[in-house]
Amino acid sequence: MVDDEAPRNPFEGVTDYFSELNRMRQLGLHGREPGHESLQRTHASAWVPTADIYALENDLVIEIELPGVKPEDVNLNFAHGVLTVSGNRRPRVEDAAGDSYYVRERFYGAFRRAITLPEGTDKSHIGAVFDEGLVEITVRDAANRPDPDRIELRKKKTRKPTRRALG
Repeated sequence: MVDDEAPRNPFEGVTDYFSELNRMRQLGLHGREPGHESLQRTHASAWVPTADIYALENDLVIEIELPGVKPEDVNLNFAHGVLTVSGNRRPRVEDAAGDSYYVRERFYGAFRRAITLPEGTDKSHIGAVFDEGLVEITVRDAANRPDPDRIELRKKKTRKPTRRALG
């Protein structure tokens, strides 16, 4: 059922048309999609998977979406209070010389996500499970830690400029 009261967008379809024209222009100029990556990613340029972080009673729960990633391609590390989730997502079909994608929007290759955990977190407090492309990390008793100490920000004292004699 269409709502007759909702205002109609006069540009509906036009933006899609111009987006498609721009995509075709990029393809003609550069021979590839603008989102297609020609260089291999490194840890410095790795894609960052999406995450939800929430409290479940006293525990901190971190859910990270990794669709298409195998559990053996995921690394979890904890050092200096930082939990790092990294790994590699491999394409289903390896790129060959004759392959041509019409649309390629997903990132492949190295990924990395670093999350600072509350002070006092110990490795023994962290547990993780992998289920259908979702990494669920639980940090026991990390949700109710005290707030950090606030440091007052003062305004900088300004000095009056002094004149120097030219000469």
